[in-house]
Amino acid sequence: VQLQASGGGLVQPGESLRLSCAASGSIFCMGWYRQAPGKQRELVAGMIGGSVRSYADSVKGRFTISRDNAKNTVYLQMNSLKPEDTAVYYCAAGRVRFNSGGTGVDYWGQGTLVTVSS
Repeated sequence: VQLQASGGGLVQPGESLRLSCAASGSIFCMGWYRQAPGKQRELVAGMIGGSVRSYADSVKGRFTISRDNAKNTVYLQMNSLKPEDTAVYYCAAGRVRFNSGGTGVDYWGQGTLVTVSS
């Protein structure tokens, strides 16, 4: 399975962005990690199948993960962006549920940079 991510960019605090990740085939679990400079990679949001979602505490209420199974595509709608959301975001996919450390991830997409700055 190959993952193609898109949608990063430069926005001001409070603005929104939507990331997309298209998979070349069907996969059970898809999600997004991010890594900021000098920080560990963290799991931002994950989705199992078409309904089970999980979020990092830091993005709850602001980010929404969704999935179009017909297109094998997962989205991350990011609202009310903050400077601390600045990071490279990576799409991930796996056959089992994956954790914050990346265990369970079988496939990684290329990173897409999100910069939140005034």
